[in-house]
Amino acid sequence: MASKINKPKLIHDGKRLDGRGPDELREIKIEAGILKNANGSAYLEWGKNRIIAAVYGPKEVMPKHFADPNAAIIKCRYSMAPFSSLEEHGRSGQNRRAVEISKVIKEVFENVVVLNEYPNSEIDIFMEVLQSDGSTRAACINAAAVALASAGIPMKDMVYGVSVGKVDGEICVDVDMLEDNYSDADMPLAISHRDDRILLLQMDGDMSNEEIGRGFDMAVEAGKKIRELQREALLAMYKGV
Repeated sequence: MASKINKPKLIHDGKRLDGRGPDELREIKIEAGILKNANGSAYLEWGKNRIIAAVYGPKEVMPKHFADPNAAIIKCRYSMAPFSSLEEHGRSGQNRRAVEISKVIKEVFENVVVLNEYPNSEIDIFMEVLQSDGSTRAACINAAAVALASAGIPMKDMVYGVSVGKVDGEICVDVDMLEDNYSDADMPLAISHRDDRILLLQMDGDMSNEEIGRGFDMAVEAGKKIRELQREALLAMYKGV
């Protein structure tokens, strides 16, 4: 989070700078099956975020000594293109933040993919942020879930991601980059569709127990829209729309 010196006012008369209320998501568009050379793929626009996710596998494990005779392994790579934001301008390769996000997203999908269906194999998940405007890990989880489903890989449940932030003292869902930079707290979540199980919860900043509970309830309510958009993207792919 950025320094609070010269912090801009982010909420005016109950509205955020982009006109949204605290419980409103930015505009979201999801398209499944966009990459013909991948087993599964998805493209996601979320506000100004632009993300591509691709899934390859199940396939032979490389290097072979990582293979598990009882289950598939998941490899996950989150990365931001050097042109995706001012912060990433000119940067190449993975930094510490990208490695950390790759790890937590990998753990999300290890909890839902039916790994014992594919012993001695690996499933690769790639997520590339082409343009960044806050809440990219949540956005990538949404794209990756659709990519996995489009690959036909069995999962116990679908997953959606959404961020919650404390902005000017207000709990808000789906924080953009400016809100994230100047928020008092940021809480990215990954939640399962059927039983609202928390698969990822991280916290940067401080929230009270009541604020965390309220933020979770807002995330679940917002997630109803995300779930429907994921479903529609997959239906459109299979119907050839």
